[in-house]
Amino acid sequence: MNATGVSEYRRREESITLSAMGKPHPDGSHDELLTLNFGPHHPATHGVLRLLVNLQGEVVRSIKPIIGYVHTGIEKTAEDKAYWKVIPVVERMDYASYYFNATAYCCAVETLAEVEVPKRAQYLRVIHLELNRIASHLLWLGTSALDLGAISMFWYCFREREQILDLFEMSSGQRMHTRYIQVGGVIEDIPRGFEEKVRAFTSVMPGRADQYNALLHSNEIVLARLRGTCAVDADTLLSLGVTGPLLRAAGNPWDLRKADPYSSYEDFQFKIPVGTVGDNYDRFAVRVAEMYESVKIIEQAIEGLPEGPHITTDRKVALPPRHELATSMEALIHHFKLVTEGFRVPPGEVYFPIESPRGELGCFVRSDGSSKPARVHMRDPSFVNLQALSAMAEGSYIADLIATLAMLDPILGGIDR
Repeated sequence: MNATGVSEYRRREESITLSAMGKPHPDGSHDELLTLNFGPHHPATHGVLRLLVNLQGEVVRSIKPIIGYVHTGIEKTAEDKAYWKVIPVVERMDYASYYFNATAYCCAVETLAEVEVPKRAQYLRVIHLELNRIASHLLWLGTSALDLGAISMFWYCFREREQILDLFEMSSGQRMHTRYIQVGGVIEDIPRGFEEKVRAFTSVMPGRADQYNALLHSNEIVLARLRGTCAVDADTLLSLGVTGPLLRAAGNPWDLRKADPYSSYEDFQFKIPVGTVGDNYDRFAVRVAEMYESVKIIEQAIEGLPEGPHITTDRKVALPPRHELATSMEALIHHFKLVTEGFRVPPGEVYFPIESPRGELGCFVRSDGSSKPARVHMRDPSFVNLQALSAMAEGSYIADLIATLAMLDPILGGIDR
């Protein structure tokens, strides 16, 4: 720190101390502002986030989010790996929505490589995406209720989330970061009994969501913390680039599954829940309502699951069937080249957006014609939505800031990446 920086630091520290003591500043002002650090380990941040908050009594006057504590360099790492090896890397950004990270990336690569994904693979993607959406919302609901003091809700939500992770383990062998989504489709078809397990879950989940609503709507403390607090209108949110449940809570029904369908979402009937006021209660209600709609989509996808291959037959990106390796030298050589070198993608660039649990998750991929991407960049909704925190919480009580941060549902792995 240079001499100017030291001087500014001391002046600021003296100003904060005098303000806390209720004494006038050297410049004659008497605003009684107190600067506090929230974090970088505050439990309500759902990650490693630091908030520099200026308070006037218990009222928030300004907020400055400070990020970067879990920076992993994932986007730069992707440039040094073959296209198919990038998938497990990008899954670890928004670690609560790993299927969405992989889908956005794979869809971008498929667009560049002009690979057609079979209908069955598209439906299998939708099933896993919507299961992941419910799991993400359950994680949000349980931790947010915990932030508001409703401790039991955390255990109830994780009970259902465990069922979803069991399904992921059944289809992929992993409970998290499954690498199930593959360029051209999915890594393998669902095992015997998976459909029955999914139907058993979808038959139970709506009743469990009813229980969540009954528990929280009978809790006067929770309702007082959410209703009428930190409302922001849709125009302000749009000007900040906010998407997803936060925007829909303010009355704007924008959802990429309807506005720009991908992976056969146009085949399914579902509603887009929207709020009216755009306060913390609407943000809560919209996400809970989305779980019901996700169940409907999963049921339709299971009932209408087409026959056919689970991955493209385009051999330039897909591994040959395993049974051919023992009988075909060409298949064995092709398998070896794809695994060691990877496949090449024609030069070009593309941006592919999808609807994640937190809003528009977009993946930009630029190819130089080699077997490695020249550039991979993710538009993570948590990063964009975080800047709306100031518009939501400034002028409100510090207790409302905690509730608002919980309703924001930020995932710091996606923000820092």
